Amino acid sequence: MLIYTVKTGDTLYKIARQHNISVNSVSQANKLANPDQLVPGQALILPTATQTHTVAPGETLYKISQSYGIALAELLLANPQIGNPNLIQPGARLHIPRMHWGEIVVGGYAYPNIRQENLEEALKHMTFLNSFSTSVAPDGSLFPPLEDARVLQAARNAGVRPRLVIANLDNQTGFQSEEIREILASPQKQEALLRSLLERLESGGYKGVDVDFEYVPAEAKEDYNTFLAKARAWLHGAKFDLSAAIAPKTQDDMSSLLFAGVDFAAHGRYDDYVILMTYEWGYQSGPPMAVAPLNEVCKVLDYAVTRIPPKKILLGIPNYGYDWTLPFAAGSKARVVGNEEAVSIAAARGVDIRYDETAQTPWFRYTAEDGKQHELWFEDARSIYAKLSLVRKYALGGVAYWTVHQRFMQNWWLIDHLFKIKKY
Repeated sequence: MLIYTVKTGDTLYKIARQHNISVNSVSQANKLANPDQLVPGQALILPTATQTHTVAPGETLYKISQSYGIALAELLLANPQIGNPNLIQPGARLHIPRMHWGEIVVGGYAYPNIRQENLEEALKHMTFLNSFSTSVAPDGSLFPPLEDARVLQAARNAGVRPRLVIANLDNQTGFQSEEIREILASPQKQEALLRSLLERLESGGYKGVDVDFEYVPAEAKEDYNTFLAKARAWLHGAKFDLSAAIAPKTQDDMSSLLFAGVDFAAHGRYDDYVILMTYEWGYQSGPPMAVAPLNEVCKVLDYAVTRIPPKKILLGIPNYGYDWTLPFAAGSKARVVGNEEAVSIAAARGVDIRYDETAQTPWFRYTAEDGKQHELWFEDARSIYAKLSLVRKYALGGVAYWTVHQRFMQNWWLIDHLFKIKKY
């Protein structure tokens, strides 16, 4: 496998011929909407049949190892003829070992309105599906369920565990900080919530629950930890599993409301899986930047693995990008775009795709039909490969996607070819 960056003048036929593979294999691996329309800077997965590589001028062993999805040490081990790794000559032929990174859990979130074809495609590559979401009422009960029967049945048909998401979320006003503080502070409301939760899980045919309590105040941290301990006991007793989605902290004493009530160590003790929400550095109402810059994600993981058993950690991966109108103005909102849609926009506007090496994220600017400038950040095969590499580097349990609504075939190809997907 090679991740190739399209150059000016490239065609699919030219790329395939250079790498001794068929045009159809490239088109199928990337599920290209228009194989005749490539964009300079676009990333393509090349399912190379040959396992040799001819060194091009300017290439380094490190860059070659990254492109093929293997560690530098493994590349060196497979090529003992290399005397000095810093002095490889153009034209040298390298043996590329085939690698497999082991078994992982693959999860993701979906709303009940997900398109059936996108749902069915995603489920082919998943361990569990989190149905988003059921809100917690002020008395600790759960509001009536969303109409997610179609989604749950599709998951069961695909052999994927359907799971319920509970959240302190009001669809009109957002996450309810004070309300969840009051619920967590009351043992009676905690137990009411757990009773409602078990009833909902059993009646709906779910296999587990994901707790998405956000903006929990600092003074509610210990109460939240107590709730997690109770939830683990109640749920495991009834044969359900427990996960929680948590904000991406980088140290214990972060005092802002997003982080203050989140205790990584407690989640590591009580949760079966901890989903790190490692995205939204670039957010819809903020200025343009990468949604999940790799350098920032690594800071979260550096801290997380010291508080949570790595095999419990699922790395949150965004399956979307944002399109901002320039100049950015406070109060404005970027448009959510799919990753495949982003490439189509670049093709339609005739602009090259750039790649930020620090954030390990693609982006570009373009002029819309109304003459306004735009900046768009999204994910592609390179950025997804970089994130999946972190699963291996930190020995994590797997990944979880927010959300699986948008089609992103390169991502699923990489998941399938780099890992074995765990099934229960």
